Amino acid sequence: MAADLPMSPQLEQIHGEIRDNFRALANGFQRLDKIKDSNRQSKQLEELTVKMRECKRLIKEFDRELKDEEGRNPPEVNKQLNDEKQSMIKELNSYVALRKTYMSTLGNKKVELFDMGAGVSEPTADDNFQVASAMSNQELVNAGMKTMDETDQTIERTKKVVEQTIEVGTETAVQLKGQTDQMGRIVNELDTINFSIKKASQLVKEIGRQVATDKCIMLFLLLIVCGVIAIIVVKIVNPNNKNIRDIPGLAPPAPTRRLLYLRDAEYFN
Repeated sequence: MAADLPMSPQLEQIHGEIRDNFRALANGFQRLDKIKDSNRQSKQLEELTVKMRECKRLIKEFDRELKDEEGRNPPEVNKQLNDEKQSMIKELNSYVALRKTYMSTLGNKKVELFDMGAGVSEPTADDNFQVASAMSNQELVNAGMKTMDETDQTIERTKKVVEQTIEVGTETAVQLKGQTDQMGRIVNELDTINFSIKKASQLVKEIGRQVATDKCIMLFLLLIVCGVIAIIVVKIVNPNNKNIRDIPGLAPPAPTRRLLYLRDAEYFN
């Protein structure tokens, strides 16, 4: 019947993917009956849960495409397509109920549809459980749509949390970048100060060497001046001392007046 439905290429592709997933779910639950190990059963149920999530996503996409094309299709075609959508929802919910049965058998007390609700769980399998055969089509559809809405709300809350986390991460990255730049500037300033201290130390050493050299020169000049003064004093005190050479530029002492007086006296006699 589904093959005779008039569908657009997009709807036909989505419908085919949903049917492929349903076949995979049917085969998976058949293999699950043959598995005796509880760990392998849990792993198989996880894989089937992934298939159910994909079916849910595809059914919602099928519904969106159906609404987009609703104005272009005749009423009877829209009715057939909506019936097919409800049939797929019913089939998906039957697999969900089957999964709950297996989960209850494995001893899981809290059963979460698709394991996507953070902290929101379905009632326990012993207290509130209806197999697909005991539920009407409308009940199955309503339960499936309600579960899908709850899952969508959970996804939206998760998106908000992710967005807030991204914003916080962005602000933190900006702050870290600012602090890194500031530390870089501080390191550059410390390098400049260290270089200035080294240059100042070298300059102080050079000034110290120059001062020491000037002191030595002044000391030598002082010794020379003292020596010259000493020679002059000795020459004046003892001019006949032959051990002391005459100082260049300094005339020898003149003869005393006494000698001149004696010579004049001899001349008059």
